[in-house]
Amino acid sequence: MRSATVLAAALLLACASSAVSQVDGPYKVLKSARVGGEGGWDYIYADAAGRRLYIPRGAVKAVPATDSKPAVDAVDARLTIFDLDTLKPVGEIAGVGGNGAVVDPASHHGFTSDHPQVSMFDTVTMKLIKKIDVGAARPDGIYFDPFNERVYVFSHPTKDATVIDAKDGTVLGTIDLGGVPEEGVGDGKGMLYVVMQDAVGGVAVVDVKAMKTVTHYSFVDKGGCNGLALDAKNSVLFAACSRAGTPPAPQPTMVVMSAKDGKILTTLPIAGGSDGATFNAKTMEAFSTQGNGTMSIIHEKSPGVFESEQTLQTMNGARTVTFDSKTGHLFTMSQERGPVPEGAPAGPGGRPAQGPIVPGSFTILMVGR
Repeated sequence: MRSATVLAAALLLACASSAVSQVDGPYKVLKSARVGGEGGWDYIYADAAGRRLYIPRGAVKAVPATDSKPAVDAVDARLTIFDLDTLKPVGEIAGVGGNGAVVDPASHHGFTSDHPQVSMFDTVTMKLIKKIDVGAARPDGIYFDPFNERVYVFSHPTKDATVIDAKDGTVLGTIDLGGVPEEGVGDGKGMLYVVMQDAVGGVAVVDVKAMKTVTHYSFVDKGGCNGLALDAKNSVLFAACSRAGTPPAPQPTMVVMSAKDGKILTTLPIAGGSDGATFNAKTMEAFSTQGNGTMSIIHEKSPGVFESEQTLQTMNGARTVTFDSKTGHLFTMSQERGPVPEGAPAGPGGRPAQGPIVPGSFTILMVGR
């Protein structure tokens, strides 16, 4: 089956699973690349300067064949690397897994939120440099701040961020975030904002010079937030939250908040449970990707005025996003699944049961105007 046909089938599945109808707008899927490869995945990262796209992939354990299922071969964890413009594979680094990746364009050093140790690699040679011990932390989200050339690795169980010097990989310390951290974003002036995944939600505000959380912004009755984006010019945060109210309401929400004082400016509906957000300062648009195969686009019409601009169908399971500041393109990825077996148990956290993964179906999507 050709990739265009496969993508069309995935889009139909996404439409059926989405609770929000598609809203027409300027964005569309410009390109899809069915790159294949097995193993889990989480975050995707665009290196705009180096024109590379990084996706860590998890290991797969070997499973012997049964009467009803074929054997599954073992696959090692690795960091897969693609051309940011063509989406063609350019290489991979064996043994470098993790949830996310970031790159320092000045030192040409990259890092993945591998566990139990962070991996540091060379972006030019595409070789592992070293493994970095981060103690009891279990790395998940990861952020590179060009303000001070430091990497911040977020850990759920320890509720903190490990701070690493991107120039040499030295661990500089940890920052207590006071909650379960997910995604972080810096303002380029020494402040770092980290969204909390806890049910009560909130944003930890970090002074990176002091390496200290200086305050927390509350979401009041909204929480379960995974995505965070920032309009640095106007000091506006966009938090993509899966829950709104107590008990949780069925409609996920984008909480728009002042980065100066935490005042909630407005809330807008998004099309599903989000796991990533980003902002385009040139077009004044915030983006959220949802696991039900949708992308919600919020337009900041003027300071303090926001509107839901578009709901774009992408691919079922495409829940994280990255942004290429040079082209304005966005990237997300997912894989296809077969029908859900009858009587299949629910997933972690009560998530709906999923069908088996279609081998070789991992696909990268490029979105733009």
